[in-house]
Amino acid sequence: MTNDDVLPMMSAHLRAARRHGDPLSLARPVTIVWLLAMLLLQACSEPAPMRIGFIGGISGRGADLGISGRNGAQLAVEQWNARGGLNGRPIELQTRDDGGDTEHAKRVFRELSANGCHAVVGPMTSAIALAIAPLADELGLTLVSPTVTTNALSGKDDQFFRVVAPTREFTEQSAIHLGEHLGLSHLAVIYDATNAAYAASWLADFRRRFEADGRAIVAVLTFESGAQERLQPLARKLLSEPIDGVLILANSLDAALLAQQVRHLDADIQLAASEWAATSRLTEMGGRAVEGMAIASFLDEDSQAPGYLAFREAYRKRFGGEPGFGGLTGFDAANVVLNGLARKRPDESLRDYLRREPEVPAAQGAFAFDASGDGQRSTFITTIRDGRFERVRNDNGH
Repeated sequence: MTNDDVLPMMSAHLRAARRHGDPLSLARPVTIVWLLAMLLLQACSEPAPMRIGFIGGISGRGADLGISGRNGAQLAVEQWNARGGLNGRPIELQTRDDGGDTEHAKRVFRELSANGCHAVVGPMTSAIALAIAPLADELGLTLVSPTVTTNALSGKDDQFFRVVAPTREFTEQSAIHLGEHLGLSHLAVIYDATNAAYAASWLADFRRRFEADGRAIVAVLTFESGAQERLQPLARKLLSEPIDGVLILANSLDAALLAQQVRHLDADIQLAASEWAATSRLTEMGGRAVEGMAIASFLDEDSQAPGYLAFREAYRKRFGGEPGFGGLTGFDAANVVLNGLARKRPDESLRDYLRREPEVPAAQGAFAFDASGDGQRSTFITTIRDGRFERVRNDNGH
């Protein structure tokens, strides 16, 4: 029984009492109905849901990353609800598409706050994170990003957390792998300027390490995803100087299309990409053109960690495909939020709890946040072999 059932019942008894005109007959039914109503409401009403939000790009050219992140978060919520919810309350995930637009992202983030969300999982890209992180501080609403890596959000005592390491962790390993292990000395680079907050940060860190030993980045080109630019002329420019490798900093679809154009002109050129491109869409769309591509990642697809194997099986069963790094980190970020909300003190904010208890659960192994909320998570270098991201194990154990 709900309020919709009880209130009409109370109104009917009141009308009947008034018709009798007897104060006692008026008082007794009202009192009885009121007491019954309170008892019924306590016994029958569902506890209010515990709301958390998700914000990410689930439309457009880079939608595969946002969709996998949302799916991972949704799976975490469903598993918590199957175990009874959060402190006896059902969990509700409210999803918003940021559309890759910073102003729209601010609007939908405010919506999530106004709707009573206790925290937000997301966003998935650095450009959006830079736009809404100050808003999270203003509203006092904690953000836990699955995939944002820009260095611009490091070193801050704010509401922004991320379950991955900032770009410098990936660039160090990428530069060592390309320079020392693959023997590349002259690279051309192309990056998506629509997410320059990420790509320019990534390239600056990479260049610092790669060029330290006399190697050189001989050309840097930019393009804008979705701007209908012709990619073949860009590929020609990338190959116009003597180089032995091309590094692509773009989403999976654009990286795949660029790889096809570059390999059409030079079938043997070594290709590399950043972790942004490391989704199944890269291999699906790139086909043979991306075989042998070296790519940074925070997902070890060969991991035998029991938590990861259980997650991967559950994700496949629920969504009919591989989770990729976005699904994995979306799942981890949602579990960080829910675990924190379940364990924090009643008078404590989620932000303060995560500062106090920085070690958090994750499918491939627990990790800790540093003092500014950056995830101290393992990173890997992979090579695409037969359509799979195969982890490279170098002499240093990475």
